[in-house]
Amino acid sequence: MDTLVIYRETARERVRRTTSAIQQRREKAWNAARTAAELLKTRYQATRVVVFGSITQAERFHLWSDLDLAAWGLPPGDYFEAVARVLDVGGEIKIDLIMAERCKSFLQEEIESGVDL
Repeated sequence: MDTLVIYRETARERVRRTTSAIQQRREKAWNAARTAAELLKTRYQATRVVVFGSITQAERFHLWSDLDLAAWGLPPGDYFEAVARVLDVGGEIKIDLIMAERCKSFLQEEIESGVDL
């Protein structure tokens, strides 16, 4: 078999495996987002939770993407505990939790283009 043919087949297989791994990771991230949102609403009385960033756009999501969540209504005294609990939910997927009321205006635009959970 021609070396170039072998190279092309190997490259196609690598792309297929990588694409599949990305899809599986993105599905895990969505599940973690839903679980974290439920936790934030029930345990910490969050009034709204939005997932934003690369997870909302498949073409931007990759094998090292994290999960970005914004929450409204979290009691400031509970924030660090909520972050720790949300990180536990994420497992191998890092979750960044933002108190939406306290973030910069440029980030507000990105958050508002996200998905309410």
